[in-house]
Amino acid sequence: MVDKLNLKSRCELLAEYMISHDATVRSCACAFGISKSTVHKDITEKLKNTNYTLYTHTKKVLERNKAERHIRGGEATRIKFSKKNSGV
Repeated sequence: MVDKLNLKSRCELLAEYMISHDATVRSCACAFGISKSTVHKDITEKLKNTNYTLYTHTKKVLERNKAERHIRGGEATRIKFSKKNSGV
């Protein structure tokens, strides 16, 4: 779906989705059916050259996600071990 759009449109579409859904790179990639590396490269490098204002807003979301990732990782581990211990 996203691959058929031109580069500028794809970068802006990914950034708008990330901002409006407060999404991570992983969830954004999953929603559009593309790789995480493509999403990350489009948002961090290519968007900067095509739409700097949108890039600055998206960068804030990325920074917040980076700051919170240890919390999400800890929660995933807690759930994993609670399922393992309960015999599920």
